[in-house]
Amino acid sequence: MFYDQMPYDVKVEWGPKGGRAAAERGDIVIIVDVLSFSSTVVTAVQHKARVYPFQPPSNEFAKAFAKKVNAELVRGRAEAFREGGHSLSPLSFSSADAGRGFVLCSLNGAACTVMAAEAPALMVGCLLNATAVAEAADRLRRELKRSITLIPCGELWPDADPGQQLRPGIEDYLGAGLILSQLSGSRSPEAEVCLGAFHSSRSRLNELLWDSASGRELRERGYEADVTYCGQVDICRAVPVLHENWFENANETVSWL
Repeated sequence: MFYDQMPYDVKVEWGPKGGRAAAERGDIVIIVDVLSFSSTVVTAVQHKARVYPFQPPSNEFAKAFAKKVNAELVRGRAEAFREGGHSLSPLSFSSADAGRGFVLCSLNGAACTVMAAEAPALMVGCLLNATAVAEAADRLRRELKRSITLIPCGELWPDADPGQQLRPGIEDYLGAGLILSQLSGSRSPEAEVCLGAFHSSRSRLNELLWDSASGRELRERGYEADVTYCGQVDICRAVPVLHENWFENANETVSWL
């Protein structure tokens, strides 16, 4: 028998399978992928862009979908650096992108989003918009009388067998903890531990993010500015919520309920 966190208002699960389980039980889902899917989506939506999450990899199917919805397929960082265009770096988006559409694939955040897409509401959260997404989720929890599940996306082991690839990432766990700190309702033991990890680390949040495995990977590839940017707290009020197959800002529309 599988035991889950059903009795509680606020829960924490990991990765795509956790997202699917949350959606199947009808929870409000918050996707947390600090480096960098969530931070990129929040930034793009803050700049009034339209973001379509798409199941990885970024291949011919993704290109065909981007053409169908009249959107730009977001490139990998290295490819965008060589050839131009937007990438998974949140710093590649600006106010010039207002009204434009972008198809965004990622092995973690986009994959979790696709798995949880049938949730009654699916939001994107990170350090950048922690307060705003917590407020929106709390309000919706009371209105819909549904629980909230946060999904720290984590990373993937490159050489693991299918189904055994998830590698937890502390940046996502701490991002989820910050959002948890501003949610009301009863918390599962898993959520309590995540919140405790955040409280014990909050004075060193930027230091830990900078030197995490994901942070070091980006820095060693030359993307130090991304790590610094993604470590900022509450600089955005945008709350991306999945509407049909794209993200829109819950704070600027009434169509998301």
